[in-house]
Order: sequence, then structure tokens, then C-alpha cells
Amino acid sequence: MNNESVVQVRGLVKRYGTKTAVDGLDLGVRAGTVTAVLGPNGAGKTTTIETCEGYRRPDAGTVRVLGLDPVNQGEALRPLIGVMLQSGGVYSGARAEEMLRHTAKLHAHPLDVDALIERLGLGTCGRTTYRRLSGGQQQRLALAMAVVGRPELVFLDEPTAGLDPQARRATWDLVRELRADGVTVVLTTHFMDEAEQLADDVAIIDAGRVARQGSPEELCRGGAENTLRFTGRPGLDLGSLLKALPDGTQAAEPTPGAYRISGEVGPQLLATVTSWCAQHGVMPDGISVERHTLEDVFLELTGRELRG
Repeated sequence: MNNESVVQVRGLVKRYGTKTAVDGLDLGVRAGTVTAVLGPNGAGKTTTIETCEGYRRPDAGTVRVLGLDPVNQGEALRPLIGVMLQSGGVYSGARAEEMLRHTAKLHAHPLDVDALIERLGLGTCGRTTYRRLSGGQQQRLALAMAVVGRPELVFLDEPTAGLDPQARRATWDLVRELRADGVTVVLTTHFMDEAEQLADDVAIIDAGRVARQGSPEELCRGGAENTLRFTGRPGLDLGSLLKALPDGTQAAEPTPGAYRISGEVGPQLLATVTSWCAQHGVMPDGISVERHTLEDVFLELTGRELRG
């Protein structure tokens, strides 16, 4: 995978009056990858993306997209990127198909419009004006307009919001195809499963800064340790069990007969626990391995004041 950074954000600050929406944010996006940007409402996701697209001027910091300044070199950048805004960007009185074909004509080598219409299920609403489309149809049209020009880099702001499960899966497939073709994708989403399914990298934003960035596996592994749970007779000798387990592993009996083993849980640790139980005449019941999910990590890093 190409490790070249095609989006570089360093120390980005953006204010709206007295409110600081983005506060010294650093973000990097590697070429040919899908990067998901997660964060609670008001965290600064959309402002960051719109600054990368050239719609917002930074108050401080530097932003480079494909090596260009989105504000001062926007004319050179715009033909190279595709943009799907959270809302708007389409003439309300324009018919869906004519808007897509108009967008295609602005590019030198656009995708096949008819194939894209069929792929995203827009055939039945091609003659319907944008303002009369359903929310899901508007989303699909905006997505088609963002990718029809064969961009090198695509920004998708909540691309599956309001879509039914079938349309959502079709969007996922399209994003995967873009990556397979070497297109870099940056998307914001509130759906953790979407980030886990699509993203090579995840950036979690909170209070205007990137709280953590890495692959979904890295983020989940970097959170709380994995946990093995089982039930048995109360009062097992946990000291003896710990001697059999690797250093750094913890064992506890939170409630009588319910045991929790925390550490790097893998096949070897599971085999050690079951072997120890066999040697001590213990029949472990309900053995389960619990792993941190991306949602767990997200909740740990963001929104503490809301849950408090």
C-alpha cells in the first residue's frame, strides 16, 4: 500500500466568532486508502473536511491536499477531487439525471453515466427534480456527482446517512471499488460498522482535535485489554491460576463463581486456562472472549461530558 500522504493537516485552527470549531488539529491521509473520520456532533469533522475541500479558510495551521493549498490553489485542485457535501451542492430545480450528466461533462474522462445511474439505483428518479427526491435519493445523487469525474481523491461527508440497507451496501461496494482503482477516500460517518468494514485508517475527532488515529485493529488493540470470562465453582485459587498465566495477566472473581481474565487473550492463554481448570477438577462453563470494539474506543475517547 502506498504510504505517500495525500492529505496533510498540521495545527489546523478554525473559529466561528468566539467559538473554536477546530483547535490545533493534525491529520494525515495515505494515498490509495479509505480514511474514516469519526466524532460526536460538533467535534469539528465537517469543518475539517470543508477546509480540506477549500470551502473554509484556516485561521491558523497548514492544509495540503495532493500537495496543493485548497484555498490559494483551488483552481488546480478542484479537477482532481470529488466532493459529497453533507447537504446541498445541487440545484433544487434540476432533474437528477440532467444534473449528473451536466457534472460529467465538466470532466475530461468521466465514468459511464448510465452505468452509474443503474449502479446507484437512480433510474426511477432520473426526471424528478432534486427537491422532490427522497433523502436517500438525494444522497445517492450527491455520491454519483462526487465520483463521476474519476477523481484522485474523494471526500464523502456521511455518504450513507438516510439510506436503506440495500443502498447502503451498494455504497460500500462503490467505496471499495474506488479504493481498488487507487482512489483515496476520506469519509465522515456516525456508523461504527461502516468504519470497521471500509476504513484502512480511522481518525477519532473530539473537541476540535484528533484524539487518536490508526487502523481499526490498532485502535481496538490499543484500548482496554481483551477479556476472557468463565464461570465455575466459587473461590478458585486465583494465585495458582496467575502463576500459570503470562506476566501482566490479571485474574479476578467479580461475583462468586464468575471469573475474569484480562490481558493479551489468544489461543495460548485460552489453552492455559482450560488446562489449569482440568488439573484442578474445575468444569469451566460459558467461556467467552470479549474484545474491544471500535464503538468502545469511540465512547472512551469522546463525549464524556454528555455521559456525565
